[in-house]
Amino acid sequence: MSSRKDRVAVVGAGVTGVTTAYKLAKCGLEVTLFDKHPYPAMETSFANGGQLSASNAEVWNSWSTILKGIKWMFTPGAPLLINPRPTWHKISWMAEFLTAIPKYRSNTEATARLAIEARRHLKQIAADEDISFDCETRGILHFYKSKESFKHAAKVTQILDRAGLARRAVTLNEIRSIEPTLEGDFYGGFFTESDFTGDIHKFTNGLAAACARLGVREMFGCDVTNIDVLASEIRIGFNQLRTGQERPEGAVESFDKIVICAGVHSRRLAAQLGDRINIYPVKGYSITVNLTEQQDQAAAPWVSLLDDDAKIVTSRLGENRFRVAGTAEFNGAGRDIRDARIEPLVAWCRRHFPSMSTRQCVPWAGLRPMMPDMMPRFCAGRKPGVFYNTGHGHLGWTLSAVTAEIVTELVLTSD
Repeated sequence: MSSRKDRVAVVGAGVTGVTTAYKLAKCGLEVTLFDKHPYPAMETSFANGGQLSASNAEVWNSWSTILKGIKWMFTPGAPLLINPRPTWHKISWMAEFLTAIPKYRSNTEATARLAIEARRHLKQIAADEDISFDCETRGILHFYKSKESFKHAAKVTQILDRAGLARRAVTLNEIRSIEPTLEGDFYGGFFTESDFTGDIHKFTNGLAAACARLGVREMFGCDVTNIDVLASEIRIGFNQLRTGQERPEGAVESFDKIVICAGVHSRRLAAQLGDRINIYPVKGYSITVNLTEQQDQAAAPWVSLLDDDAKIVTSRLGENRFRVAGTAEFNGAGRDIRDARIEPLVAWCRRHFPSMSTRQCVPWAGLRPMMPDMMPRFCAGRKPGVFYNTGHGHLGWTLSAVTAEIVTELVLTSD
């Protein structure tokens, strides 16, 4: 059993890392939180779709996903885009993706169970720490344009039901009643009243402030470069860029345990520790529409939406902002923002909300840390004192509160 004096390093200050640091600190451990950025939540936790969605727990491992990827390979604005240029990392990831197809049902159900439990933890954290994050508890509406896609969603709903999630089918008239601003012709939809939305960046920064109040040492602007596990300690080497310096300053500190929560950077750090965490950086894009006029605010939806055909999700972030996110791009670790990927999001807004102005759109791109089986890794490493809480893919915001709880228990009960 760990003592209250154990020194634990958490690497990565996205929503998963900050939540992990918070849980560890609440248990009385001495926690240091590292991140290369000067502030928390500056990468994948900066501007995601905003959904806390157990209803979106379906894993991607299916032959239909493979066929869509091949079909859309040379379509720049497609929802799923795969760069055909081969790399060993991409090939190995895709091979493992295929081997996980037989686990599609069990992994979808397991993810939904985690998501349901995570909602309880996240709501409790927000209440305990009085974190305001533009939370909207209006449910999530999935809508479908064809009978075929609706029938597939009905099968997914059966899996979600086994996990304990209530999701009901709705007609076209019910869709219009649930979200009157949404325009378009739809075959039908599914509505999950228990799902909700919020601003991940606001939540993570609010929780980071709570961590500081609990005594967490926040080492922002510190890029972890190497980790050495010795007989009696874990040494972490990092570069720190101090205010006024032109070049980073190298430093080394020692800890008893370490939790890697570094998103797409976790794979590199795990390799140093003899572990294989085969994360691939799957790029996603979002736009934040600034609703500067009252007529735009009235024309934008309040209920969170998921267009399964376009693979686009939305969330309303207070009166003045509307977040639209989507697409998946297998194209390496670049974070460049491409017009061909942003334009479909803007066009989608104009098609479904023609009275809402898109004159003020802020584009963003981030890298989802995807495991081939779509399942996060919250586990111990091969070496003593090493733990992982990473690989949450497109559900980091949805799952992090429960995986942090599980990893904290692993840390507490380790020798």
